[in-house]
Amino acid sequence: MEPLTERQAEILRLVRELTEVSGYPPTRAEIAQKMGFRSVNAAEQHLRALEKKGAIEISSGASRGIRVRDTRTGSRAGRLLELPVVGRVAAGAPILAEENLQGHYQVDPNLFTPRADYLLRVRGLSMRDAGILEGDLLAVHRTQEARSGQIVVARLGDEVTVKRLRRRGHAVTLEAENPEFAPIEVDLRREALAIEGVAVGVIRNGKTF
Repeated sequence: MEPLTERQAEILRLVRELTEVSGYPPTRAEIAQKMGFRSVNAAEQHLRALEKKGAIEISSGASRGIRVRDTRTGSRAGRLLELPVVGRVAAGAPILAEENLQGHYQVDPNLFTPRADYLLRVRGLSMRDAGILEGDLLAVHRTQEARSGQIVVARLGDEVTVKRLRRRGHAVTLEAENPEFAPIEVDLRREALAIEGVAVGVIRNGKTF
């Protein structure tokens, strides 16, 4: 890595510290606010300079798409697993398509069993009674197979939903965990249903459940 200016080193420390505290990198606006910049453009310019010097990697199109290339021996960051955070899923797009990603979140690789492959930002309250709330990060193990009774990320047509899976032969029910939401009935002989993964945990405000 090329030598950094004092200001670049300060921004790199800020990005690293905020990432380790919250589990995900800051936005340009957050960096600008912390550093006292008048605009997010100043933060962007410094980040591009850090990327050019090999200190960070930037994912285009993601507001939190900043990854510190940490070379410190034995550092905490070096032991963390970096999971993509999926926001609203575009119709028909693969769940991990770049346009769906909000950034990355770092977790201990032993935090979830089986191991999580991505985090899905929860929208709505249909799974409220299972302890899955609006804004939570649902940890998902990527698999196409799921047992009846498991909470799954399912794709039905162009829609992706989080529900509890019930399977009886060709009949599948996607059950909400909130009486205000009706179950979704699927006949596999007529409709295509794809399992995008099974839920293995929840992160809320930096805490796991």
